[in-house]
Amino acid sequence: MSTDSEDPGVYLLPITVDYGGRELTITPSAVETDRGLVLVDVGPPGAVDGLRTHLRGLGFELEDVWLVLLTHHDGDHVGGLAELLEHTDAVVATHLEEAPYVRGERAPIKGGSDDYRPAGVDLELVDGARVSTVAGPMTIVETSGHAPGHVSVHFPDHDLLLAGDALVADGSEPLSGPKPEFTPDMERATESVGRLADLAVEQVVCFHGGHVEAGSERLAEIHAELRE
Repeated sequence: MSTDSEDPGVYLLPITVDYGGRELTITPSAVETDRGLVLVDVGPPGAVDGLRTHLRGLGFELEDVWLVLLTHHDGDHVGGLAELLEHTDAVVATHLEEAPYVRGERAPIKGGSDDYRPAGVDLELVDGARVSTVAGPMTIVETSGHAPGHVSVHFPDHDLLLAGDALVADGSEPLSGPKPEFTPDMERATESVGRLADLAVEQVVCFHGGHVEAGSERLAEIHAELRE
């Protein structure tokens, strides 16, 4: 996905990193704005070099990132944040329930390989917050369950959803709900999938699995399956 008539200014940055002793492919995203780039999730420790390479290939530098939006505090999403902030003075934003974990005031819920260097949080987000981008308004959608303050990002002008870990696409199914073994509150996570199904969606980007051509109808099916 790149700058074109369907998705102007939304860039996927897939990188493969070593995390917790295993090779992991993840998909942070960058969104172009009049001020520079919004980076949606960073990745684990060691991800910054891969991000730099991707951004340079698109004609950007790490210093062009003015806002880092974290979907939640798991280490594979925020572990590289402290290193990234050594290269840019970007504003850091996450849901108000996630901020204490990112700052290091609370230990990561899932612990273990999710440990990371704490970093400051400048903006505490709530449901419905919006950021102006080249792709139109980028709207924050609360999708708790996988983490207390997990958020997803919706681009209503393009029916595009950046799901974070509220959905996954790296298993045998092309798109499915969050993995129960990594989701502390599946009841809330199921409700969150229902919220996403109510949005106008034709394309989904999962942090684990990347871009999927799937829309609201598939999200409604996933929601029904999770409720069984």
